[in-house]
Amino acid sequence: MDLHLTNKVALVTGSTAGIGLAIAQRLAAEGAQVILTGRTAARLEEAQATILAATPQANVRGVAVDFGRADEVQRLLREVPTVDILVNNVGIFEPKPFADITDDEWLRFFEVNVLSGVRLSRQYFPLMLAQNWGRILFISSESGLQIPEEMIHYGTTKTAQLGVARGLAELTKGTDVTVNSVLPGPTASEGVQEFLSKLSAEGKTKEEAEHDFFQQARPSSLLQRFATTDEIATMVAYLASPLAAATNGASVRVDGGVIRSIA
Repeated sequence: MDLHLTNKVALVTGSTAGIGLAIAQRLAAEGAQVILTGRTAARLEEAQATILAATPQANVRGVAVDFGRADEVQRLLREVPTVDILVNNVGIFEPKPFADITDDEWLRFFEVNVLSGVRLSRQYFPLMLAQNWGRILFISSESGLQIPEEMIHYGTTKTAQLGVARGLAELTKGTDVTVNSVLPGPTASEGVQEFLSKLSAEGKTKEEAEHDFFQQARPSSLLQRFATTDEIATMVAYLASPLAAATNGASVRVDGGVIRSIA
């Protein structure tokens, strides 16, 4: 299927690994001009090489930025003043008992997971309205609807993303701009492997840790395995395309059926 993304300029935050890299790779394969972001030049070069190896004709470049720092986000906005597609994917997560989460950690999670998307959207959204076309996507999580007891601060930021996205969508009435959220379920990304290592006991294999995770932490999953990053990226690429014009203000699940709800 041709997603009609040729020459669309797409900025994907947190795109040197995992879901972000898969999204960037899929958009590049569809002909978009992709701007990667990561914290170091070395990681950006690795990600760019990965994309070019799969799609030699890809138009891709990188900008190093720490989304936990407002000044670095402003530098990014000066370097990339306008885009057609914004994918707010950057995020941090860490399992931690609620009583041990400090104020500073709460603020750090909001800074990276919520305010990064707010700051970028504040610049790009009005420009999209002015040109009467654009796509903003917040990569939230099923944890935004089912707050995980092992990382309440993370789940709360994912809920906040849904609120920002729906509010922005209300401002798009009568235009060809859309704002949507994507809710991945447990996904086999780099961060998830680290997450499993922290939750699993010593001596367990990855397969045993994954099985135990779905039995104990996500028993409602219909997939009963981690989704691949490519499975998430396919949905994001569609929503970023002109073909998805009638999907706006939505929270689209790619959660493997974890959320037990019909709406």
